[in-house]
Amino acid sequence: MEFKQIHKLALKTSGTILLLVVALLIGFSFLDFSKITIPKIIFSVIILFVLVSFVVKRNVEQFSRKKIQKIYSNSSLFKNLNFDNDVLKPDIETFFNQVNDIVDRKHEEIEKLLSRDDFRREYLGNVSHELKTPLFTAQGYILTLLEGSIGANLQLKYLDRANKSIERLNFIVKDLDMISKLETGMKLNYTTFNIIKLIKDVFEILEIKSKKRNITLSFDKVYEFPLLVVGDIERIEQVLINLIANSINYGKENGACTVSVKLHSNNQFKINISDDGIGIKNKNISRLFERFYRIDSSRSREQGGSGLGLAIVKHIIEAHSQLIFAESKYGKGSTFSFTLSRIV
Repeated sequence: MEFKQIHKLALKTSGTILLLVVALLIGFSFLDFSKITIPKIIFSVIILFVLVSFVVKRNVEQFSRKKIQKIYSNSSLFKNLNFDNDVLKPDIETFFNQVNDIVDRKHEEIEKLLSRDDFRREYLGNVSHELKTPLFTAQGYILTLLEGSIGANLQLKYLDRANKSIERLNFIVKDLDMISKLETGMKLNYTTFNIIKLIKDVFEILEIKSKKRNITLSFDKVYEFPLLVVGDIERIEQVLINLIANSINYGKENGACTVSVKLHSNNQFKINISDDGIGIKNKNISRLFERFYRIDSSRSREQGGSGLGLAIVKHIIEAHSQLIFAESKYGKGSTFSFTLSRIV
C-alpha cells in the first residue's frame, strides 16, 4: 500500500516535470536559435530548475501532509489538534516535536494517576485501620463480658471502655459522612456574624479540655468592636473547634493557644490559631490536611478523634471559597490560619 502511494507520487511528479519540459521545448520551437545566446540558455535552465523544484516540493508536501494528517486522524493522542494547513506542518521535525510534547504530557498524566493510586491505597488502608481498631476493641470487651467470669466493678469498667470505642467509631463515621457531603456540594447557610463572639463561644466549649492540660486560651489583644464576617456560622464554629482542639491536644502542657484576627485584604479577615507546642517538621506540613494522615500515630490515637479533623476544616474553608494555611517551626509551635469575607 505504501509502495503504491509513493509510486503514484513519483508518477505524478514525473508527469508534471515532463509537461514542463515539453512546454519549454514547444516554446523553443518558435524561437530563432541563431539568436539564442549562452546567457539565455542558462536563464532558461534556471527557470526550468525553479519550476521543477517547486513542483517536487509541492507534491512532496501534499503527500507528507496527507500521511501525517492520517496519523493524526487515526490516533486518539491527536484528537484535539486542528488540521488547518497553517497548523499542520508537513515536515518530519515538527511532527516529531508535536509527538514529543504529547508524550511528555501523557507521562505527566500517568505520574499523576500513579500518585492518586498510591494515595487511594494508603487512604483505604487508613480507613480500614481506623475503623478496625475501635471495632475490635469494643468487640473484645463485649465478648469478655458475655463470658460472665468477671466481677461487677470490672464489668462496669469494660462497658465504659467498650462505649468509648463505639463513640470513637461513631466519630469516624460521622466525619466520613461530613467529608462526603462537603465534596458533593453541601449547601452552606450564609449569615453575617461577629467572629470575635464565635471564638469566645468556642473557648467556653473547650474550657474543660484546655484546663486538663493547663493550656490558656486567649486572644492576642482586646477586641473592643465586633468584627463582622460572612459565612456558615455552624461550619465556621466547627472549623474553630477542630483547630483549637488540635492546638490543645498537641500543644505543650502549661502552654498557650492564642487566637488573632488580622486584615488579610480589603475584603478579608485572617483568623490565626497559634500554639507554643512541639511544632511540625517541614516535610509533614504539605500532608497535614490529608485524611487520616498522622505525624505521630501513637500520640494521635491517645488523643482520640477520627483523624479527619483537618481534612474537614480544609473542605469547609474551600467550600466558602476561602484560603487555609499551616505554618510551623519545629520545637517552637504552629499556626493554622484561614480567611473569611468581611463586612466592610
